[in-house]
Amino acid sequence: MKKDGELYIGTSRNPDDSLNKGEFLNLKLANRHGLITGATGTGKTVSLQILTEGFSNAGVPVFCADVKGDLSGLAAKGEAKDFLQKRADDIGLDDYQFQEFPVIFWDLFGKQGHQVRTTMSEMGPLLLARLLDLNETQEGVLNIAFKLADDEGMLLLDMKDLRSLLISMGERSSELTSAYGYVSKPSIGAIQRQLLVLEQQGGEGFFAEPALKISDLMRTTRDGRGAISILAADELMRSPRLYSTFLLWLLSELFEELPEVGDMDKPKLVFFFDEAHLMFDEAPKILVEKVEQMVKLIRSKGVGVYFVTQNPVDIPDGVLSQLGNRIQHALRAFTPKEQKAVRVAADTFRPNPAFEAKKVITELGVGEALVSTLMKKGVPSMVERTLVRPPASRLGPLTKKERDEIIKMSPVAGQYDKMVDRESAYEMLKKAASDAARAEEEQQKLEDEEREENGRVRKSRSGFQLPDFDRDDRPTKRSRSKSRSRRKKGRSGRQSVTEAAVKTVTRTIASSLGRALVRGILGSLKKGF
Repeated sequence: MKKDGELYIGTSRNPDDSLNKGEFLNLKLANRHGLITGATGTGKTVSLQILTEGFSNAGVPVFCADVKGDLSGLAAKGEAKDFLQKRADDIGLDDYQFQEFPVIFWDLFGKQGHQVRTTMSEMGPLLLARLLDLNETQEGVLNIAFKLADDEGMLLLDMKDLRSLLISMGERSSELTSAYGYVSKPSIGAIQRQLLVLEQQGGEGFFAEPALKISDLMRTTRDGRGAISILAADELMRSPRLYSTFLLWLLSELFEELPEVGDMDKPKLVFFFDEAHLMFDEAPKILVEKVEQMVKLIRSKGVGVYFVTQNPVDIPDGVLSQLGNRIQHALRAFTPKEQKAVRVAADTFRPNPAFEAKKVITELGVGEALVSTLMKKGVPSMVERTLVRPPASRLGPLTKKERDEIIKMSPVAGQYDKMVDRESAYEMLKKAASDAARAEEEQQKLEDEEREENGRVRKSRSGFQLPDFDRDDRPTKRSRSKSRSRRKKGRSGRQSVTEAAVKTVTRTIASSLGRALVRGILGSLKKGF
């Protein structure tokens, strides 16, 4: 069932179970975001799958996280099954055909897809503090670290960069406290410990280069279909904070990199955020506020964000109010908390006089949902009880052999395989330490020579025979005074030698970058340096 400029979701039915009309998502308003909710096993994944298929066929690239592994089936043609054909017959889908879709697999751990990486500098202190579960004091020290790195032109690319910078901060704590605020050494130690935990969870491979290019998520095929980027998240979900922080970072990258485009006939990209409650669980107020701001503004970049979660109450009100296109699957109402959730879900819809949404939500069958989408001028349609269409791609996951073959033939094959380690904070600080050690060695050598020279002079004054050199070659009072002055200066200036070496190196790098590094709405580094 096709309609120009619209994406078919399913067919609504009347209270007497007779068919009503097709329910469609207007592509012009698909960047007004959306929400897919429902209890486990009610059909949320299939709704996500059929929306992804529709967007891809419309030429819209899609990014989604595959939490259970089922979405990998998008890459394979569907298989005839009785219940699928029955659903197609029930909703009047006469042209039901099976189809495979262009899929690119990604994985933060590099096992089930192309390796996804970013850098410490690109992620920024706000998201990294959430990822490391830092308290307010520790987050303050981390902010100082990023500010120092930005001011001195040091790129924090991987974990060893941040570790070495924190060590340097501990050594320079007195100087930095007067310039940036209190640098707590216990907080530095706590951050180092959390970095170790993150490394053990696989974070070391994630923070590296080459970093993911946003353009690789926005590909289209030669026949005009949008590429579907699927992030393997079954293993990633064991580290829920890493999962949610990565998706937040990716969303912020899209926001910062993409230009304003205004109203378009269809989105430039649709972003599905599965298990969306993880984004907001225990999130600090400032982060929730910034996410709300970003969701409001990112639609002007042509990006639609669709949150997938069990319950609408998982989403803060400020974000929930921005989600215009909604698919609500069944909810259970056994406890007072669940009953409240049902009322909240029902109240978010434009009422339909034909039925009571609050009652119907608890009666919906599998693959059935309450649907409301935005119509012309952004007005939400009246909620309809809808039978969701069956997917054209495979229900269920690919085999490992099938996945490996698709990865091998991917348009980005080979681009992210080999890790790159270019000069960054670690190398800069290492060079500075080496320069300082060499300067100190030279200073020590000078002091040893002075002590030896002064020893010969003292012996001559005590009546011992002078060494065999001419009188004119003896040290004068003036030369001895200069030596003492140099020696005194060397002893008092050893720390300044180290600082000077660090500052010399960082000024060189900073001048090559041209200007101070600039950060965006969530603290991530803006590109272009």
